[in-house]
Amino acid sequence: MSEADGLLLVDKPAGRTSHDVVDLARRALRTRKVGHAGTLDPFATGLLVLLVGRATRLAPFLDAEPKVYEATFRFGADTDSDDATGAVSRVAPLPSESALRAALPQFTGTIMQRPPTVSAKQVGGVRAHAAARIGTPLDLTPVAVRVFAWDDVVISAESRTAESPTAETLTARITCAGGTYIRALARDLARAVGSAGHCVALRRTRIGAFGIADAIPALELAERAQAALRSPVDGLDPSLTRESIDADACSAIAHGRAVPARSPGARAALLGPEGALVAIAERQGDLWHPTVVLAHA
Repeated sequence: MSEADGLLLVDKPAGRTSHDVVDLARRALRTRKVGHAGTLDPFATGLLVLLVGRATRLAPFLDAEPKVYEATFRFGADTDSDDATGAVSRVAPLPSESALRAALPQFTGTIMQRPPTVSAKQVGGVRAHAAARIGTPLDLTPVAVRVFAWDDVVISAESRTAESPTAETLTARITCAGGTYIRALARDLARAVGSAGHCVALRRTRIGAFGIADAIPALELAERAQAALRSPVDGLDPSLTRESIDADACSAIAHGRAVPARSPGARAALLGPEGALVAIAERQGDLWHPTVVLAHA
């Protein structure tokens, strides 16, 4: 690989799009070949995994789940974006704290979720956020998503002395699978208890094996991006077979040729003599046939 191939962990600030951060990385590394393994909403902060150079082709093979978020929901009003950047679309009484806690199990496990009206979902090639901007919101179909856990749940109440205090906000650490919209959870949880609600703060702290503690601030990419590049091996799905190959096999793979398979499995990450990722390959009989090649011929 060249020195501009690898993974980059970045802490995105609020007010920047994921594409903004990609552009910062492109300028810092002087390459157009930068992508991301999952976006964050502009209002959200936290972990982005960027793929650089030939590693942009590795997104399907990354250890990208679960995703962990720190979220704050506010009750009493819906917004048209399901977050604090949108306009209030409906108001409702505050829910009780006990009702909220009782409803959380309904939003754990595999659930059906309608994506936010303002989102990147497409219908007939039209993005939902684009349709919403011109006043013709799309009718989005609910999809199955998975929420693994709600941890460290804290509910702020108007009165701790009342028998049934009403809740103003809920904060929690939410662990979920990819494709889950946290702001839609805020909306749907509130409606389940007869209220209204939206997400006012969201921070992603983990994607698979990667944590926010290892990320560099987006605004420091110009100075630190090159030094912060990580080996693509660090982010591979742990269920993927690893097999080391010698220099001759590396050369064959770099030219698109198959090499003997010595390990079990239908797919493998092939590593060179120094541990660098050479290719992702699929088994055909007793051979590994490269499907994604990172080695340079």
